[in-house]
Amino acid sequence: MSPLGGTFAAWSSLRRFNKLDRAEREIVFYAESRADWPHLGPIIEELTGSLGRSICYVTSDESDPMLATETPGVRAFFVGDGSMRTTFFKLVEAGVLVMTLPDLETFHLKRSVHPVQYVYVFHSMVSTHMIYRKGAFDAYDTILCVGPHHDAEIRRTEEVYGLKPKKLVPHGYARLDAILASAAPRRADPASPGSGRKLVLAPSWGDCSFIEAPAGAELINRLLDAGHEVVLRLHPMTVRRFPKLAGELTQRFGSRTFRVETDMREQASLHESELMIGDWSGAALEYGFGLERPVLFIDMPKKVNNPEYERIGLMTIEESIRSEIGAIVDPGDPAAALPLVEELCGDPEAFQGRLREARQRAVYNIGRSASIGAAEVARLADASRTDAQARTST
Repeated sequence: MSPLGGTFAAWSSLRRFNKLDRAEREIVFYAESRADWPHLGPIIEELTGSLGRSICYVTSDESDPMLATETPGVRAFFVGDGSMRTTFFKLVEAGVLVMTLPDLETFHLKRSVHPVQYVYVFHSMVSTHMIYRKGAFDAYDTILCVGPHHDAEIRRTEEVYGLKPKKLVPHGYARLDAILASAAPRRADPASPGSGRKLVLAPSWGDCSFIEAPAGAELINRLLDAGHEVVLRLHPMTVRRFPKLAGELTQRFGSRTFRVETDMREQASLHESELMIGDWSGAALEYGFGLERPVLFIDMPKKVNNPEYERIGLMTIEESIRSEIGAIVDPGDPAAALPLVEELCGDPEAFQGRLREARQRAVYNIGRSASIGAAEVARLADASRTDAQARTST
């Protein structure tokens, strides 16, 4: 679609949305892209299914499948990512607006001039105060928390900065629930000590990414020399920053048991692997808790987007969980990774129990997050309707 066509489509869609009765806009979900569906979709399906609610789904992604899908209880709208989106946010009239977008009120996307309850759904299990920018969640009314770490961090942030308390809901993590529901059984024939393992490398991007540093290629080389099969899942931002990297690594190592993946929708390599090697990516938590397999962490510089994060005085879950779900290796000593791979993969059943215990402590409502989130959104919508009726009658 051309930019002009996209603008016209967004304008037409916004007009259709604004023509809806207020009752038809009680529950609105906003998605930046189709990638938000794994986090919003389960709540939507629960609302429109067992709870019998109708919702509006507003997306900035013109290729979002929801725009071309007839789904009972769902009205879908496209607003693009330009001026129409800014207008939508500024003037939206709704009871509840649910989204995964941090930094509301920080940049050009603001709260509506009308009374709207804003609900945040996490798209990662990581902590709130280091990887995210300062104030990333301050403009929300309700936050659906993944685990106790989110409650503690948000309450501490409110205390440090004198913020109005938000409603914090023990929610869980829909993406984790989906992984647990669909996870392939562990390999029946794990490799014997000394033979090749199936490894997946899932680095983050930027200064904290081991694959964007010289140590990354050296690590791959040593793993291949040791007889392991290696799949490198390149982060989309790394692909954008270094468009030749995938080809260069494939040319260097492609004749061996190595391949690069750039499509993050591909999941087979995760399910077939025995161990993940990562750094500060939230994917490591999804892998460890979802597939119940260990993670070897390359100890790159921390991923810090909030220079004031230390004021909160709490260790992030990205730091505290690493020794529980795996082990840590210095990026300057790639040879040290080899014995750790064998150690972590050596007793999968014992490690599985260890991961389950850590998951139980770290994540709320495992397997039930969708119903918990949907019930809260429905309750907020009902309360908003009552408030609106009270305002109209006065």
